[in-house]
Amino acid sequence: MNEILLNDETLTTADIAHLETIGEVPAVGIDNRILQPRQVVPSPAKTAEAGPLFPDDELHNFRARWDQVQTSFVDEPRHAVEQADSLVANVVKRIAEQFSTERAQLEKQWDSGDNVSTEDLRQALRRYRSFFDRLLTF
Repeated sequence: MNEILLNDETLTTADIAHLETIGEVPAVGIDNRILQPRQVVPSPAKTAEAGPLFPDDELHNFRARWDQVQTSFVDEPRHAVEQADSLVANVVKRIAEQFSTERAQLEKQWDSGDNVSTEDLRQALRRYRSFFDRLLTF
């Protein structure tokens, strides 16, 4: 398995947006509007499903890096924004890797002829749904 690089300072959100899909997906513009995040209060059922996306140590690492980004803004605002973009790109990458790993494990079971239980598939779908709902609430 590939080593996970959590501190890839050169990764940007643009890199993730254009990974191996350049030319395949039409660009979608937002008409130069500033999109404001919606304030959504999740329902109790959705909150109960939403578990942590990262183990505690990885979460702590991401939060520490964010603190460094914020602290550096005063002295180097441009560099701080570049670091923020890189950090967001790395978090998105890790999330994608986690879902990809889970999917690969299910496919490995399918390919080997093992039956994947409906319960395993239900749990996987619940995690996708929970994450999807989180994405759409911001």
